[in-house]
Amino acid sequence: MGQALKVDAATWEGAVLKTKGLIMVDFWAAWCRPCLMIAPTIEELATEYAGRLTVAKLNTDENPDVASRYQIMGIPTLIFFRDGKPVEKIVGAASKQQFKEKIDSLLAVS
Repeated sequence: MGQALKVDAATWEGAVLKTKGLIMVDFWAAWCRPCLMIAPTIEELATEYAGRLTVAKLNTDENPDVASRYQIMGIPTLIFFRDGKPVEKIVGAASKQQFKEKIDSLLAVS
């Protein structure tokens, strides 16, 4: 397993809002170069944190209603949800180490 889960408006509630534990959602678009740059890192994190963190990806062009609900103004934006509630946000591309530091700090308080 360990691959990022593709979510959309139809699966959002069940896959993100009704899931227990920590979920990292990558809001991205196919035309977004920074999104494409971090995509391999997001997949690596999905594998490395399998069983402790769910990693999901939502295409903002295909799901503008979900993106607007969370006030996504720039992409990539990563929102961390705990038990269906947003708890942290990272806007813009970041290094794998920066993502890991955020994930580790959130896992430490779960």
